[in-house]
Amino acid sequence: MTDRIQKIVAELPELEDVTGVWRTADRCLAQGDNVFLADLSLALTAAHRSGDGWIWQYESLFDHLLRSLAVTPGPGNVAQALRLISPAGATAAAVRERSRYVASLLASCQSAEDLSVVFTGKAPEELRACLVHELVLRGVDVTRAPGIAGWATSPHWKHHPLGELPLTLSGVEGEPDLPGYSARGGSHAMPYGPSRTRRVRAAAAAHAPSAADTTTPAAADRIGAAVANWVEGSNGRVEARVFGLAAPLGAEAVPGALPSLGLECLCGAGKKTAVTVAACPPDQAWRVLFAAASTGGAYNHGVRGAYGRLAAWRSLAGLSGAAETGPAEEVEARVRECAWYDFDAETSWFERVAWDIGLLAVSPGRRRLAVLAATDTD
Repeated sequence: MTDRIQKIVAELPELEDVTGVWRTADRCLAQGDNVFLADLSLALTAAHRSGDGWIWQYESLFDHLLRSLAVTPGPGNVAQALRLISPAGATAAAVRERSRYVASLLASCQSAEDLSVVFTGKAPEELRACLVHELVLRGVDVTRAPGIAGWATSPHWKHHPLGELPLTLSGVEGEPDLPGYSARGGSHAMPYGPSRTRRVRAAAAAHAPSAADTTTPAAADRIGAAVANWVEGSNGRVEARVFGLAAPLGAEAVPGALPSLGLECLCGAGKKTAVTVAACPPDQAWRVLFAAASTGGAYNHGVRGAYGRLAAWRSLAGLSGAAETGPAEEVEARVRECAWYDFDAETSWFERVAWDIGLLAVSPGRRRLAVLAATDTD
């Protein structure tokens, strides 16, 4: 550790504002000294291990240094960022979490050519798996990218959870809403709230067949995969249900059928509390699920792009009733055969802050209806 770095680390706990150290790091990076940023980051990690905890000054500076290296284009910056993912003493859980984060940062700002060092040098397999799908989400053909294609198309990592995802975007995925990053922060879209399509107020005018709740714990977990992080890392509530219908459910009867299902999220809905329903294309349903999974709820950051993609597909497959072990193309075909709707209601179950989701899918035979409702608040 150089005297300069040692002095910075020693004085950090006494600082009330670390932006001055940020500026020092920014100048070094602008001058091409990316090694200084990585060395300082590793010194912070070592100080954390030997001290009483990860104080906010260490955390703020470390994140700024890591983000600066990851989002500033150049293979040298990528190589230095790799040094920070699994430093000595890091737990496996910490490496996994940081790999997801760094993969999202790298894919958003670095060229595929500069990212080849991740696949040819020393890097965690988790980072490589996440980075492959972060790049896929950004339209990169990873099967042809030099330095990446060999690893991405190798069968050796197909046992990985992300290995079940295709290496190209499907039509349902379209152009995903992806976060933008800089050294100072990030931003992302939130495709929640009232639909822009024409909504139909639920009414009992059209006859709806009787319905039986057929939800299993496995089905509920699968349907709720995209919003599980809202519960685990924030203040979220989720309701995931499946119903078998006594007769085919016509499109005109969907608005009236929904309030009759006994859903907790619609408890209290009636003449004074409207339930509104709108048809939506499956790509809009995927867009909502992906945003919920990848960017999280009120108090967390989600599971990032790669695992967000996986969670969105699991929820979409569960809602559509696709076979759990079916290949991706079969899942997509099933999803396209279903009728999709979003719904909204001003009940006390929904927090109605910013994070409210209501989705339902009617199977091709119109004898199965699946519902996902989720809400979160700060």
